[in-house]
Amino acid sequence: MPFELPLFPLNVVLFPGADLPLHIFEPRYRQMINDCNEQHEPFGVVLARPESQPLFEEPYPIGTMAEIETLARLEDGRMNLIARGGRRFRVLDQHRKKPYLTGIVEVYEDLSEPEQVLHEQGIRARELFTSYLNILLEVVGKEEVQFDLPHPPDELSHFIAYFLDLENVQKQALLELDSTVERLKTEIDTLRREVPFMRQMLSMSSLYRAGNPDRSKLN
Repeated sequence: MPFELPLFPLNVVLFPGADLPLHIFEPRYRQMINDCNEQHEPFGVVLARPESQPLFEEPYPIGTMAEIETLARLEDGRMNLIARGGRRFRVLDQHRKKPYLTGIVEVYEDLSEPEQVLHEQGIRARELFTSYLNILLEVVGKEEVQFDLPHPPDELSHFIAYFLDLENVQKQALLELDSTVERLKTEIDTLRREVPFMRQMLSMSSLYRAGNPDRSKLN
């Protein structure tokens, strides 16, 4: 059933389960957050199209509901908050009767798919993404950091999409897919390209450090 939802066009793609820190300073969005907080209702995060004009942002049609997790008010009326991504939605219509953009939306879900296929693609994606994270942690010298990946394939697919270093348009394409299997397959293809490249870069970095054990002498 369609329902009304305040929309927050941003230069970011929010995925279900991800946290989004926001600094709210524009009066229109201060009111939006106040309204949502008082009514204990979510707002919708949507990627603004790059050709949009300020104050008249045009959003992509698929976004993610954001629940306010923490809210800190500053003395001048600005706010800092952390929002948690919830369910996705499709924008059916929109209006500007309020100071902020509002949409008529419906919930947007992935299609039902065979459990065996979901399980198989989830295992492949998890293995590659674990390698990807381990290399990143080694690069920044944080090998001791532990991480827990989501187990349900749909949650895993959104977590990987959020974490991958992709352009917003590419992330939006992943958000708009209505197939967990296709999202995982796309991420697997990306990781199969990225992991060997990252390993090569890590190897080159290790060789450089080995050849310059005391880099402070180069300064």
